[in-house]
Amino acid sequence: MIEVKNVEKSFGDAHILKGISTSFEKGKTSLVIGQSGSGKTVFLKCLLGLFTPESGTISYDGEIYSELSDDEKRNLRAKMGMVFQGSALFDSMTIAENVMFPLRMFTKQSKSEMEDRVNFVLKRVNLTDAHHKMPSEASGGMQKRVAIARAIVNKPKYLFCDEPNSGLDPKTAIVIDNLIQEITDEYNITTIINSHDMNSVMEIGEKIVFLKDGYKAWEGSKETIFKTDNEVVTDFVYSSELFKKVRKMYIEENE
Repeated sequence: MIEVKNVEKSFGDAHILKGISTSFEKGKTSLVIGQSGSGKTVFLKCLLGLFTPESGTISYDGEIYSELSDDEKRNLRAKMGMVFQGSALFDSMTIAENVMFPLRMFTKQSKSEMEDRVNFVLKRVNLTDAHHKMPSEASGGMQKRVAIARAIVNKPKYLFCDEPNSGLDPKTAIVIDNLIQEITDEYNITTIINSHDMNSVMEIGEKIVFLKDGYKAWEGSKETIFKTDNEVVTDFVYSSELFKKVRKMYIEENE
């Protein structure tokens, strides 16, 4: 579990995060949503330890990050997997080499052990024949699956995804959503996803945190978001025509 208490973050005179408190449970897919400029990316980077809040605490299974030694922080980072918005694969490396990169960085495994693990995770994301391809030879959906394989290769306790469906067609986006949720369930990972995709909210939003101008404006689940009368939330989510239709269907079915 990740627990966030009263986190504040500023850059100069710009106050980005304003007293955010929430928690993210193990084995659940949690989505952080909000408009551009709401603070989602800064919040995610604070969770990753890339930014240091001015006040408040972030704890990982009871360990407060700011109180850890440098070695303890490094050990914690080794338990984190990250799927970047643009996949962030190394162009000069094969797909297998990209996936192996965290193992080289954080473990002392033998080459054969690393190769076995790479084979396992590539098979898990349905890429059994892609080892020797270069990223430029892979489709957008394939690159996302490679990024997920790399994120889980070191058996993380925490998985962070920044707009994992960015640039994907709707069908492929659903495949990626389902894959992330399956992996979360299988390995009991604490998964946090930054997204503005309402399809993802409806597919896998076991917990949803809505940010507005640096504040936590609302939190709930994909079920309760259909029922909320919070105007800040409804103004955002009703911009999706699909969401309007699904919400109407949900209300009619539950009347």
